[in-house]
Amino acid sequence: MSNEFEDAARVETIRIRGLNGEAVGGNFYELVGGKETFRKIATKFYECVAADEILRPMYPEEDLGPAAERLQLFLEQYWGGPTTYQELRGHPRLRMRHNPFKINPQAREHWLMHMRSAVESVGLSPLHKAEMWAYFDRAATAMLNSFDE
Repeated sequence: MSNEFEDAARVETIRIRGLNGEAVGGNFYELVGGKETFRKIATKFYECVAADEILRPMYPEEDLGPAAERLQLFLEQYWGGPTTYQELRGHPRLRMRHNPFKINPQAREHWLMHMRSAVESVGLSPLHKAEMWAYFDRAATAMLNSFDE
């Protein structure tokens, strides 16, 4: 029997809440390991970006540490953890923040390749990995702002 979730490609993020406002099935952030999991994902992702000829030029700072921290905080908030990202930076406004950069299908594919590597590195359960991946795929598509090579 395979360890992978059979319908991983068809998983959509659904957040069902009970009458008390609690997430049914538990808090995703906590279920996947909390802060440490998202720190590892962000760190691995930016290790890959540092060597990427398409994505690296989008980051003007030499040290990618602050970018990794921002990603970690955003992911923590998105997946049900602390709201530190919004407290420090305001509403995420992902399209607005990414609009100055040319994000074409090639950049999207590079971003997804590195995010896949980062997600794979933390050993999530197949269902949690599929849920996270469904979000990343949609988010990467939403950031597209150019179809020029």
